[in-house]
Amino acid sequence: MPTRSAHPRYRFRAARGGARDDARPAPGTPPVAGTAVAPALRAAAAYAWRLLVVGALVYAVFSILGRFHEIGVALFLGLVGSAMLRPLVDLLARRLPRPLAVAIALIGSISLALGVLALVGETVAGEQAVLQHEFGAGIERIERWLEQPPFRLNPEALNDLQSRIGRFLSSHRSTLISTAISGAARLVEVLTTLALGLFCAVFFLHSGEGHWRWICAQLPLSARDRVSAAGHAAWRTFTGYTHGIVLVAATNSVLVGLALYALGVPLAVPLALLEFFAAFVPLIGSPIALAIAAVVALATKGPVVAAIVLALIVVIGQLEAHVLHPLVLSWAVRLHPLVVAISVVTGAIAAGVIGAVVAVPLVSVIWSVRQALRPRNGRDPARP
Repeated sequence: MPTRSAHPRYRFRAARGGARDDARPAPGTPPVAGTAVAPALRAAAAYAWRLLVVGALVYAVFSILGRFHEIGVALFLGLVGSAMLRPLVDLLARRLPRPLAVAIALIGSISLALGVLALVGETVAGEQAVLQHEFGAGIERIERWLEQPPFRLNPEALNDLQSRIGRFLSSHRSTLISTAISGAARLVEVLTTLALGLFCAVFFLHSGEGHWRWICAQLPLSARDRVSAAGHAAWRTFTGYTHGIVLVAATNSVLVGLALYALGVPLAVPLALLEFFAAFVPLIGSPIALAIAAVVALATKGPVVAAIVLALIVVIGQLEAHVLHPLVLSWAVRLHPLVVAISVVTGAIAAGVIGAVVAVPLVSVIWSVRQALRPRNGRDPARP
């Protein structure tokens, strides 16, 4: 009778097992070069190529937006106008047809903006003669101040600086004229962008919800709920940020205007308006606007008033950082100040002033979408 090891079936198993055992390296044998990859290196390589793909996609998106940045800016302005005027339109639509409510809200807001600009122009035109005299006297006062201790600058050096500036302007007159002409062409682009933004705001205010439902209806059924939840979270955050930043800018503008008027600094109204628009760039906008106000105060009222205006930079900055932003924006935008600063600087490097304005709401919207799509307790966030 054959033994178990002599049976063909067991011989096949023994041969297969033996081959498998022979294929395994003996314990303690070093791995062959090029055949073993450390798990950490394998994971790093997997993340690296995925990050490269994501980076290429982001670069492509921003390249396309850079080519058509006017359209992107117009859409952003349309969204801002829609976020600001939506409560007023909804209130008017309770008693009026919605198209009429949209028309009243837009015409009223445009009239208000043009009225403010007309007030600023009238203020500047009314103070033009006084400003020329005060600026001339202020420059002479600054020159005398620089000639005294501790600066002790040579008067001839100051006169030479003025003559160099005059020669530079006269020698580069053609360049300045071409820059002015290109600025006129740029003005046409700005007006076109504003008109497109107004056109977008009209349709966003009139039937924005219908447009969003149509977009969601084009998606697969499995993605509609998640996209709808993400869109509503993004709009809620963007609306809250827009309302909050406008309130912060208006508060800063009123405080700066009252302070400049009390100090007797000319152009208080235009400088307050400059502060209003500069506040839309968090952390750095207000100090830049107040620095310009300090230069005006130095040229017209002397170093003491300019020092007081510089002190306003610290006061307004502390008020904005520790009172206004926590009270007004904390419920809509929950970002660390370091994230806000990095976002503003990155946006400014990528797209200038427009990038600095758009950076913080963009990061806030992305973060809110991420929070809305984040699963909680094992449930799909879009399906309660």
